[in-house]
Amino acid sequence: PVFTVYLGPWRRVVVLVGHEAVQEALGGQAEEFSGRGMLATLDGTFEGHGVFFSNGERWRQLKRFTTLALRDLGMGKREGEELIQAEARCLVEAFQGTEGQPFDPSLLLAQATSNIICSLTFGLRFPYEDEEFQTVVRAAGGAVLGISSPWGQAYEMFSQLLQHLPGPHTQLLGHLSILATFAIQQVQRHKGSPDTSGPACDGGGALLPGFFQEEQDPNTEWTDKNLLMTVIYLLFAGTVTVSTTVRYALLLLLKYPQVQERVREELTRELGAGRAPGLGDRARLPYTDAVLHEAQRLLALVPMGIPHALTRTTCFRGYTLPQGTEVFPLLGSVLHDPEVFEKPEEFNPERFLDADGRFQKQEAFLPFSLGKRVCLGEGLARAELFLLFTAILQAFSLESPCPPGTLSLQPAVSGLFNIPPAFQLQVRPH
Repeated sequence: PVFTVYLGPWRRVVVLVGHEAVQEALGGQAEEFSGRGMLATLDGTFEGHGVFFSNGERWRQLKRFTTLALRDLGMGKREGEELIQAEARCLVEAFQGTEGQPFDPSLLLAQATSNIICSLTFGLRFPYEDEEFQTVVRAAGGAVLGISSPWGQAYEMFSQLLQHLPGPHTQLLGHLSILATFAIQQVQRHKGSPDTSGPACDGGGALLPGFFQEEQDPNTEWTDKNLLMTVIYLLFAGTVTVSTTVRYALLLLLKYPQVQERVREELTRELGAGRAPGLGDRARLPYTDAVLHEAQRLLALVPMGIPHALTRTTCFRGYTLPQGTEVFPLLGSVLHDPEVFEKPEEFNPERFLDADGRFQKQEAFLPFSLGKRVCLGEGLARAELFLLFTAILQAFSLESPCPPGTLSLQPAVSGLFNIPPAFQLQVRPH
């Protein structure tokens, strides 16, 4: 459960495997394991700035502010829920526009989740036809593929050599620079006129004005660079993670039509046809909730976890780990831990239901990690997953142009992220 790996000649990392070891480290010794390790593919862009990549006092300030800002923006409040529901309606309309023809849902799903982040951060949503917006969303997807590709993994090990040579990393930097340019434009637009007129949406955009107020404090870490890097990270992570998970959940429903039937039957029984699902309905939809949890568990979106680093020299399970040691908590090994989940490679939503069919939590369900570096957007991501997924299932029957048996559930790319294979979807309105 605890071993050392050398990633190339310079980089020694400690790897944690299984629920017990990861829980003991990130939960039991949360402070010691709360540093951020290195992601060589992204470090050249972020350089230790922004809420995700920073450490020490900078990280504490940025985390405090970003958490409060997300909460004030309505995460867990009615405004946040309505904003996601409004985007879900736009997504359903876009699906209707396909008129039953097969299509790849990747781009539309990513645009919907990106729009939710843009609404919260900038107070803007963009039409799905907007070509610049499509370019930004594709860049976020391209960056995730680049990081997770075999080449991206090689770069993690040999970045000191490879960064000076031509290669695919130049393409990755191109994707990141598209995101950065877009973020800079939006930040400058807000700085020039915080009450800017544009396709604004209610309740959104409170994040940037809040940043600018914080900047007035001379001791603050809210420099332009930290602001920009936090915004780029929110755009990048907020676009790709939720849309990929929803896409995988839809693929599972195509593969297992009987599961889709049961979800739709539960939605019809509990909500009827007309009413849009709300977060308050989650408790009444235990099977639907179980399917979403099982989809996240099976996908294990970030299988290796994000690298941590030790903030001080620490004893862990009889080993002395020096300060600064990098630690990889393998979240995939927690979500697929056979000690907790029987036959972990199988899709089985029933494992999240008790004998009476009520939803039951599993302690090893940690797709958002745990401890001090738990995903800041967990509440937002969970709300988006539930509201987007239920809106699609309430509106449509999902079909695949190929037989369900031929659909693969294996990731097309598995590196830092598990990226599901592309597939074609046909939707039939109820």
